[in-house]
Amino acid sequence: MHIVVCIKQVPDSAQIRVHPVTNTIMRQGVPTIINPYDLFSLEEALRLRDRNGGEVTCVTMGPPMAESALRKCMTYGADRAVLLTDRFFAGADTLATTYALAHLVTKVTEHWGAPDIVFCGKQTIDGDTAQVGPGIAKRLGLLQLTYVQKIEHCDLAAREIVVHRRAEGGIQVLKAKLPCLVTMLEGTNDMRRGTMEDAFRAARAEIVTWSAAQAQIPDLAFCGLKGSPTIVKKVFAPPPRAEKAFQIGVEGKTAGDISETLVAEIFKRQPGLEQDLTKSAGADF
Repeated sequence: MHIVVCIKQVPDSAQIRVHPVTNTIMRQGVPTIINPYDLFSLEEALRLRDRNGGEVTCVTMGPPMAESALRKCMTYGADRAVLLTDRFFAGADTLATTYALAHLVTKVTEHWGAPDIVFCGKQTIDGDTAQVGPGIAKRLGLLQLTYVQKIEHCDLAAREIVVHRRAEGGIQVLKAKLPCLVTMLEGTNDMRRGTMEDAFRAARAEIVTWSAAQAQIPDLAFCGLKGSPTIVKKVFAPPPRAEKAFQIGVEGKTAGDISETLVAEIFKRQPGLEQDLTKSAGADF
């Protein structure tokens, strides 16, 4: 079984800085971590490998310093790591990122075989778009299982996987054919500590590093800032609220009295809301 896990080295969200001109994240001098959501996918991949045998390959696109994140993945137990790094990838949005990563997975396939499962975290803490996983699946023609909270069964002989997927109406139990792409939710497992043997192996390991040319990216016009149609118009912190919370006395009052007081206070603060609700209710009947 071959599993590919896409991870990302992201700035520590507590210390993110944004370039005032380009509106892109400034990574220089900012502490970095592995995207927390990706660790849930990595742990799930390692568990599947432990049960079924095979190998786990971690891949990422980023600057040369992203090698440290890949080496960290190997301390957890990943078998190998591949870094796609080139100045052409700088400033990539999700569209350009999925273009590069899809070709990276294709290149990994040539060297170590086609993956049975490609794992991604549900999203990253720097972009929060949740678009990269589905974008890779679309480009590679893979079935995608997003927001997965549990892998119930994986049968390599039958080439099937059964997962529990969180949806608005509850939990969906889905069966899909392999290969597929899975994005894992947070809180689905606990990341292992890793063994001393893995730590020594990770320290000595050679991280496979490919440039755009070595990865055979066919068209650099679709990479980096040049290939990113997304434009960030403005980045700002929301202003603090001037209004303070108000208290409702509950002593000696029933739940109905408290509800009436609360509704009256809401209508008082938002005069047009009562009319809108009345009009909406009238239209339903």
